[in-house]
Amino acid sequence: MAYILSIETATTNCSVSLSKDGETLLLKEDYSANYSHAERLHVFIDAVLKDANIQRSQLSAIAVSKGPGSYTGLRIGVSAAKGLCYALDIPLIAVSTLEALAHQVKVTNGIIIPMLDARRMEVYSAIFSKDYKLLRAIEAQILDAQSFQDYLQSETGYFIGNGVEKTKALITHKNATFIEGRLPSANEMSLIAYTKYKKNDTEDVAYFEPYYLKDFVALKPKPKA
Repeated sequence: MAYILSIETATTNCSVSLSKDGETLLLKEDYSANYSHAERLHVFIDAVLKDANIQRSQLSAIAVSKGPGSYTGLRIGVSAAKGLCYALDIPLIAVSTLEALAHQVKVTNGIIIPMLDARRMEVYSAIFSKDYKLLRAIEAQILDAQSFQDYLQSETGYFIGNGVEKTKALITHKNATFIEGRLPSANEMSLIAYTKYKKNDTEDVAYFEPYYLKDFVALKPKPKA
């Protein structure tokens, strides 16, 4: 029996789940448009454990969404996960943010294209089969009207994530289906993390870093009027 605590902070959704053998038992998240990770993450962690009547010492592993996504959000999530792993002497499991997002789509045909906003006309995206096999690796890509056309010619593409809004304004192919209002969640991390746990597919806690995909660039504040 494996209890795994999963942490998702790659976007504005601050999300924590507790699972048992791959099945989510409890989920706490702030599915809003504002970042609240610094204030809510540890509150959510304590809440799911308390509500499930599970002690930290009963946890088998900590899973964390590894990115890509928000630089600051990922740092907060990974720091919390590593701290718990050190304190409890349990393994750290890294879950691809886009893979977990793809698992929100349940279809019997076509491809799944999870995408996260990367500012301007750029997104972080990947392509998965209907059964979540990786068909095209994660990329930081600049969108245009021809993006994904080779795939859409032959099958339906299901786009999901906060990159969808600007994508649907560009891509008008009849085989493109847009699933709006969705963000990565710790709920879909449960089964992925448990599968990796059974394979002993874990990270070196001391050296693990989030998968940023691009270097962090600090933006200068706009001058006050």
